[in-house]
Amino acid sequence: MPLRPHQINALDAMAKHNRGQIIVPTGGGKTMCMIEDAKRTFNTSGIFAGGMIDGATIVVVSPRILLSEQLSSEFLEIIDNASVMHVHSGETSHYSSTKVDDIYFWHKYTQGNKIIFTTYHSLDKVKRSTIDVDAIYFDEAHNSVRSDFFPPTKHFSEWAKRSYFFTATPKHSLTSYKTGMNDTKVYGNVICHVPAPKLVEQGYILPPKVEVYKTRLMDRGEIYAEVESEQMLSSIDKLKVDKVLICARSTAQIVGLTSQSDFCYELGLRGYHWMYITAKTGAIIDGRKVNREQFFERLNQWGKDDTKFVVLHHSILSEGINVSGLEAALFMRNMDNITIQQTIGRVIRLGKSHKKHGLLCVPVYSNVGISTARKVEAVVDTVFKKGEPAISVITR
Repeated sequence: MPLRPHQINALDAMAKHNRGQIIVPTGGGKTMCMIEDAKRTFNTSGIFAGGMIDGATIVVVSPRILLSEQLSSEFLEIIDNASVMHVHSGETSHYSSTKVDDIYFWHKYTQGNKIIFTTYHSLDKVKRSTIDVDAIYFDEAHNSVRSDFFPPTKHFSEWAKRSYFFTATPKHSLTSYKTGMNDTKVYGNVICHVPAPKLVEQGYILPPKVEVYKTRLMDRGEIYAEVESEQMLSSIDKLKVDKVLICARSTAQIVGLTSQSDFCYELGLRGYHWMYITAKTGAIIDGRKVNREQFFERLNQWGKDDTKFVVLHHSILSEGINVSGLEAALFMRNMDNITIQQTIGRVIRLGKSHKKHGLLCVPVYSNVGISTARKVEAVVDTVFKKGEPAISVITR
């Protein structure tokens, strides 16, 4: 697939700067920028050291194990001249360890080009291995400002030959007590910013459309899960779409909906399959427990074909995970600007030809939901009308 103009611009900026921030809206193809830069790095490496070919070492950092696995798959679809190690606690088909000595010796005795896929939680292990890094890509880089993630981030910003911070949602700080991405000594300057309206205009992502639906209040004596089921089903009926993401308030809400109401039965009558995934319950499809690999295989398959489905989650699907075909997001909880923008990104990816918008539905009753609706509308205005990133600011 040929590179898009904004991806070429990002790669040109990376060639000119050894450190910097690349601000690309969700769905804008930032992963391909990493992959193409990695290809360029590997193709220019190959120095003989002590009789062994000492290729380049690249580290790819992400906020979740699931995303690390996804990035690994996407990289290896294109790159075939590098050895791979994963540094996190998840299961993987590749060599994997979180032991500092294992990382050090794998790096020392593996010839040629090397890629390490890790998470922000495990990045300190890579740091403590003392390996030399040619390039490091921080995906969803706003996560790196967290107090326990920042020290290894700062280390690699200083010691890696090249370091790049990719995000759609920068996090800045207005206090000296906490770090933000406006610390240019660590994060560098913004070397590439791709405005969302430009990607919409060029046909690479869809514009979002906010729909606010009024729902009724719960009467005394009614079962909470049954009322919420009614609210969600009413919203799904009004949306008139086939593939819906529900952003639940909590795992308890998901369990209540699926076990204490007729929500799943009513979805079935409407021709929908249903699925959910949480850290506590694992993955469930139509009432049957499956492993995570099966869950995401089915999710992506249904996203591409004509299957009608509803997927519920609390936080796992908000950030980074690519899901094909989602048409609408139903907001059942309040969120910060970062999570709102990440959720919008789940439904603005190109899908079938009839899909004209990424629909964002916010049910409201009394004063409940009004704050969420206003925040969603504000993020849409900032990102998709003004063309600015949805910056989150730390003030204390």
